[in-house]
Amino acid sequence: MKTTLILAMIGLSITSSRTPQQHEMKKIEWLLGTWETKTSKGNLYETWTRKSTTEFQGKSYYLKQKDTVLFESVRLVEIDKKLHYIVSVKNQNNEQPVDFSSNLIKDPALLVFENLQHDFPQTIKYKKMGKDSLWAEISGIMNGKMARQSFPMKKIR
Repeated sequence: MKTTLILAMIGLSITSSRTPQQHEMKKIEWLLGTWETKTSKGNLYETWTRKSTTEFQGKSYYLKQKDTVLFESVRLVEIDKKLHYIVSVKNQNNEQPVDFSSNLIKDPALLVFENLQHDFPQTIKYKKMGKDSLWAEISGIMNGKMARQSFPMKKIR
């Protein structure tokens, strides 16, 4: 009887430890889909898809006239109870991914990722503004001064 109870408690403990990982990604499902904003460089799109229960994949690209220009690719994944925004930007960082991390989500409508050692940006934010809109921002110190770029986006799919 004691052995059965101990095994049941171990099983419950293992199951409980996996639940938050899936739960965190579930909280941010609002990010999935294709988002658009208009910039001076053309229309900027960000598309997020689910790769697994613990990982989303994203890509940002510009549509300028009829040309599609890939800007960056992103993996959003939970590792060791932290969310990681792992981004690869064309022609930057020797094509190597840069990892921005965030603690587990307190407000599922706000995602904040940081890498204080990165040149720019050091912070990446996503804020859900409504069912079909979000506000994205990159910020940090650039040339000794605080800089930020905001991207109000509308969901198109």
